[in-house]
Amino acid sequence: MEIGQLEAFLAAMRLHSLSRAALELGLTQPALSSRILALENELGEQLFHRIGRGVRLTDIGRTFLPYAQRALDSLERGREAVASIRMEGTGLLHIGAARGISSAVLPGILETFHDRHPAVDVAIKTGRSSEVLEWVLSEAIQVGVSRALYHPEVVTTHLYDEEIVLVAHPEHRFAIEGRASIYEVGSEPLIIYDKESTYFVLMDRVCREAGIVPNIAMDLDSIESTKRMIERGLGVSFLPYKSLERELRMGTLAHVQLEEGHRITLPTAVMVRKASFYGPLVTAFLELLQGMYGGGEAEEEQGVGDSPLC
Repeated sequence: MEIGQLEAFLAAMRLHSLSRAALELGLTQPALSSRILALENELGEQLFHRIGRGVRLTDIGRTFLPYAQRALDSLERGREAVASIRMEGTGLLHIGAARGISSAVLPGILETFHDRHPAVDVAIKTGRSSEVLEWVLSEAIQVGVSRALYHPEVVTTHLYDEEIVLVAHPEHRFAIEGRASIYEVGSEPLIIYDKESTYFVLMDRVCREAGIVPNIAMDLDSIESTKRMIERGLGVSFLPYKSLERELRMGTLAHVQLEEGHRITLPTAVMVRKASFYGPLVTAFLELLQGMYGGGEAEEEQGVGDSPLC
């Protein structure tokens, strides 16, 4: 079933004449009749009574009419939406973000994006980095911002490296001394954020490389909850530095250096499905990230493909 067939059907219905419908659509009458006949053959039913030079709908034609009209109306709304996005920068952008990024980094990005594109609405999904990758693959979102993950069907572009730091209550002995040994950390109650997260995997690796088993006191599902527990002196934790800036500034949490010089970093990236081109909303968001962070180097080093930020 083709658009031209539906247009011919609706024009003939409205004008009650094949010749006038053909004139309106800029077709010859045989060409218009051929379109309607092809539509009738596909449906297996006659849509018009041909009466002299005029036509009127059959019962089947009247049944089919609202569906044909809705189909063309929907297509027209689609054309208008595309034109609106292209000409006015309006529309809805679907973004997915890892939970730590969504609370600490994404608000600043979205504030700048809204200042530049006030007519664009943004829908946000948050989850683990692995979930963000799946959303990109399934096209549940248009852009994902998470820990750098790679897939043959996804373009992953490095944005920045997030440092994971040891955090304690300001009156904890680690904070008072200003530093701690990884071996001392192993004997402290450790509050972790999500055992399935990339944070925990890296933190656990550092501990095990030092030959210690973390003393896990709590396993929480949110960075905010983890910070609140540390503020009450219930343990220490490893958390993304960017998520701590407010508490460190207020003095409710303390960043503790590790004596052995262990440094845990997580590469943060933007992910999009591979495509020959990207729409104006996605392009605008990627250009914003390029301006804020640069991008493309880590992805090219890993041989994933050309970065959409370049």
